Amino acid sequence: MTAIKKSFRYGNHTVTLETGVIARQATAAVMVNMDDTIVLVTVVGRDSGNTDRDFLPLTVNYQERSYAAGRIPGGYFKREGKPSEKETLTSRLIDRPLRPLFKKGFNHEVQVVATVLSLNPEVDSDIPAMIGASAALSLSGLPFMGPLGAARVGYRDNGYLLNPTATELESSQLEMVVAGTEHAVLMVESEAKELSEEVMLGAVMFAHREMQIVIQTIKEMAAEVGASEWEWEAPAMNTTVEKRVVELAEKDLTAAYQIRNKQERQDAIADLRDRITDQILSENTSKEDEEVLTEDVKYVFSHLESRIVRGRILEGSPRIDGRDTKTVRPINIKVGVLPRTHGSALFTRGETQALVVATLGTERDAQVIDSLSGEYKETFMLHYNFPPYSVGEVGFVGSPKRREIGHGNLAKRGVRAVLPSKKEFTYVLRVVSEITESNGSSSMASICGTSLALMDAGVPTRAHVAGIAMGLVKEGERYAVLTDILGDEDHLGDMDFKVAGTLDGVTALQMDIKIDGITESIMRDALEQAREGRVHILGIMTDTMQGPRVEMSAYAPRIITMRIPSDKIRDVIGKGGVTIRSLTEETGTVIDISDDGIVKVAAADLAACEEAIRRIENITADVVIGNIYEGTVVKLMDFGAIVTFLPNKQGLVHISQIAKERIEKVSDRLAEGQAVRVKVLEIDKQGKIRLSMKEVI
Repeated sequence: MTAIKKSFRYGNHTVTLETGVIARQATAAVMVNMDDTIVLVTVVGRDSGNTDRDFLPLTVNYQERSYAAGRIPGGYFKREGKPSEKETLTSRLIDRPLRPLFKKGFNHEVQVVATVLSLNPEVDSDIPAMIGASAALSLSGLPFMGPLGAARVGYRDNGYLLNPTATELESSQLEMVVAGTEHAVLMVESEAKELSEEVMLGAVMFAHREMQIVIQTIKEMAAEVGASEWEWEAPAMNTTVEKRVVELAEKDLTAAYQIRNKQERQDAIADLRDRITDQILSENTSKEDEEVLTEDVKYVFSHLESRIVRGRILEGSPRIDGRDTKTVRPINIKVGVLPRTHGSALFTRGETQALVVATLGTERDAQVIDSLSGEYKETFMLHYNFPPYSVGEVGFVGSPKRREIGHGNLAKRGVRAVLPSKKEFTYVLRVVSEITESNGSSSMASICGTSLALMDAGVPTRAHVAGIAMGLVKEGERYAVLTDILGDEDHLGDMDFKVAGTLDGVTALQMDIKIDGITESIMRDALEQAREGRVHILGIMTDTMQGPRVEMSAYAPRIITMRIPSDKIRDVIGKGGVTIRSLTEETGTVIDISDDGIVKVAAADLAACEEAIRRIENITADVVIGNIYEGTVVKLMDFGAIVTFLPNKQGLVHISQIAKERIEKVSDRLAEGQAVRVKVLEIDKQGKIRLSMKEVI
């Protein structure tokens, strides 16, 4: 293949796409350079499909190499290990808009691998990776209905920023990633600081307009490469089977989709599917392959399910559980449900339930993240768990999957805007959302539960945050936006649109579109309907809990902060750490000291914190002439006694300063280990301290 290179200006960056030089044995490969952030994206498609599969086996792997940032990996093996959270989230970010662009029925294995080869710390590698994946698929000849464009949007000083740098994002009120085709937006992932729905919609449309240069450049490159299209046709529906399935199942399936209980409904549908399959197989007089016939029945049955559910919604009939398009399912909230945790909440919305637990920790509980841009500490962690029992299934329980990491990150982004600053609240926070029941939008239930659990723990969050998931059914010009979607409505619908926020504005927005043709007006309707639903949920949450608890749990650590002079840090630590080790052991506290002299003392018992603070104050205190101190005699001499009166501070009480009357021997009045009160008389140029006992008398 001849090397082809294309460049264009994208915001304040120059983007270069190159193919035909590296990874030439892949089906297609594109190198993307965005101001020295370079990502190699390869695509390999297997040319034989599996007729037993009714899904697209697409795998997306985004991987970062430490050498890209001139770093050597940490750890014993000094090489990259399991995917980091950033790698997992970016893999999902690439996958989500690509998947709906493959033609329906395509079931060949496809793997997309994006490798970060060079990193400019100011330019995130996710946008180049998404552009590279779109370009590589467009050059591959696979049945891919792209190309796809991608852009990052910021918002500052009432204006949008296209592909802002890491420095610009620090002062931005918005971080949004948008992906779309020439005609429609397919995916949105964002975090905002309580922005209005109008600003959020404007950001989506701004990104879609600006990404057209990406799409046009990829089209030009594909035309120059001239890749031959795969010889593939979507499998045709068996019309004989289709007619028979409709005859046998339509009436009963329509009735089954009016059963409100999820498990009962699923059981009824599964029984009906099995009965129809058995009957059609028994009628198989033409001796067709029974496995193929079974797959045909399954394929037709699923299409009939979709037609029934979508048709009822569009004609204005009640939804599966009897609601109209705007009603939120019944909500039940309990807080403080776990006696020994620092904060807890049980949030139930219909058949979706999240048990959310908040834990407060100290500085040393922060998560150390070793990323390409360097090592940093994460002081707010939100973990989402989705056990198989939550949907009535038996399954493997182990490390979190991509979906769990993605849902946890979405909930975290939704809540982060209302958290207090580190100066206001010095605790490290960990929130865990256990999904105990699921039937639609457990990630949004996690946001609501997190807001409540944090307030129950006494975290001074500024406001409640609620999340709601919206759906869409669209046929031609007719469409219906659905509030608080069920699992079936998500599966059979055209959009998954999740919005989180406070009464003042949006804090997170995530959107995945399954069809080409979502207009600006539909998105505006969805945002407005989501705002109404969010306000409704926030009202119920506020009725349950007006604000953060004044008193934290008795089991939560207490943290007291103080500042000491930087030159006194070594005195508190002591030689080889002996002083601070003694402090922590004797007071039962955890003590952290930063380089600028900020001391944080934590313990479950407030009195222990106060005792440790008192001791640190003594260690760092300066000796003041004229002040009286409590001391201990440590050594007797002929001419006086050495007294320790502050940690590491000693002075001499001359024999003439022990008592008002004259004494013959020091030992007549003093003994080693005796507690005495002394007054500082003088500190000479060498720092020697002269003390008096008789001045105190």
